Amino acid sequence: MRLFRSFNGTSANAKLEGESVYVRPPVERDWSDYAELRAASRRFLEPWEPTWPSDALMRDAFVRRLRRYANDWRDDLAYNFLLFHVEGDALLGGISLSNVRRGVAQAGSLGYWIGEPYARRGHMTEGLRVLLGFAFHQLGLHRVEAACLPANEASQRLLLRCGFQREGYAHKFLKIRGEWQDHLLFALLAEQFSGGAPQSS
Repeated sequence: MRLFRSFNGTSANAKLEGESVYVRPPVERDWSDYAELRAASRRFLEPWEPTWPSDALMRDAFVRRLRRYANDWRDDLAYNFLLFHVEGDALLGGISLSNVRRGVAQAGSLGYWIGEPYARRGHMTEGLRVLLGFAFHQLGLHRVEAACLPANEASQRLLLRCGFQREGYAHKFLKIRGEWQDHLLFALLAEQFSGGAPQSS
């Protein structure tokens, strides 16, 4: 059993590449594209996310998140990425691995969002596989967990395509749109993951 992390990199050199997409940690110059895509996709995203704060798309709030992300990365607590298309570097969405637990757990929680113009094109499927390769091969995790609302059938299909197994039903698990909501629970183990380690550049 691997009890300690095997990844010693920093967020500065963590670009992970797939065939048609890549992920990398956000930087301050991403704010404009991030705010534009999130604003254009707001009605598409809001049913599945926590209530957006009033400054959700402001530059200052974005910069504060970057500082928190850097601290979380340094402390091995969470790893946040933006998802881009290889051709043209268009911002597609975001993926996070949070609540990283070491010791005898070696687990983390998966989160993701995709901009409405890029939904249902396979981009997030590839992006998650890249991120999972990082989680299992570079971070040395044993288990990655995910949760989604029962009504979010697209998210359920995505997780199943990526090899996740449904494990349970959690009542009032997360606060979404200001209300505690039931969630379906999914997980993927390292030995179940069929993808390879992502290419780093």
